[in-house]
Amino acid sequence: MNKFVKGVLTAAIVGLASGAAMAQTKLKWAHVYETSEPYHTAAVWAGGEIAKRTNNRYQVEVFPASSLGKETDINQGLTLGTVDIIYTGQLFAGRAYGPIAIGGAPYMFRDFAHWKAFSTSPLFTELADGYLAKAKNKVVAITYYGERHVTSNKAINKPEDMKALKIRVPDAPLYTMFPRAVGANPTPIAFAEVYLALQNGTVDAQENPLPTIDAKKFYEVQKFIVLTGHITDALLTIVAGGTWSKLSDGDKKVFEEVLREAAAKATAEIVDSEKKLVAEFEKRGKTVAKVNRGPFREATAKLHNGPDATWDKATYDKLQAIK
Repeated sequence: MNKFVKGVLTAAIVGLASGAAMAQTKLKWAHVYETSEPYHTAAVWAGGEIAKRTNNRYQVEVFPASSLGKETDINQGLTLGTVDIIYTGQLFAGRAYGPIAIGGAPYMFRDFAHWKAFSTSPLFTELADGYLAKAKNKVVAITYYGERHVTSNKAINKPEDMKALKIRVPDAPLYTMFPRAVGANPTPIAFAEVYLALQNGTVDAQENPLPTIDAKKFYEVQKFIVLTGHITDALLTIVAGGTWSKLSDGDKKVFEEVLREAAAKATAEIVDSEKKLVAEFEKRGKTVAKVNRGPFREATAKLHNGPDATWDKATYDKLQAIK
């Protein structure tokens, strides 16, 4: 082989390699959580793993803390094509497909074990398939978000103590079910604006899991943490339909494996964090009230299949039958 031919071949190989590098697909993963939270660190880990397992054909950049918009915005972004992957609450996904919201409804689960069984159940797969058919986006994984508790600047020991309490809730209709059941005044406010709203008295209370109360520093502007445990909550990892449809079957498998591993990692961290935080908040001088949840549950359960339900009774019965 003469030098000229060798040079042409070398140039062609370099060109192909360069073309392959240029063919890398960049994906945007958006969420509303802080960089210190397990959801974010798991997403960053997943981005690295996806790159590794696809020979760097995909680069996933994670945009935390509402940097690409509020939760409503990033859900719309799936359809608009402005984001490729998001974490979102079930009640936000429920705007596109009502039945999937059932897992985010108050006092829907008996305990964590019930939620865990639901997360791997045929019912969850059925709900994810229904969401895909309606919204055209793919639910790939579910991550435990924690038990949601009320924080306030007044003592709360029973449902009556929440009467007329102005409490911030996320901007999705079903989040108002629990406050209304106990006579409170639910006030939707975007997640990024909650601290300021509590600080300036726009609202008197809010509700979130202990790890979120810690990460967002809501405890700094609230005196009481009331362990109502009214929602055993979770985040869905959703891939935009346009992005999912472009993946090969092999790449879909990689994405599913990695995103589910990331969900398991974050879930384990949240479970561990919840165990430690009660004592931690008490050390910081907060009053952590361990209330009897029975009366709160009874007041709320009456609404489970009422006019606010976005699921049918058959779906509700399937969820309650999970052991």
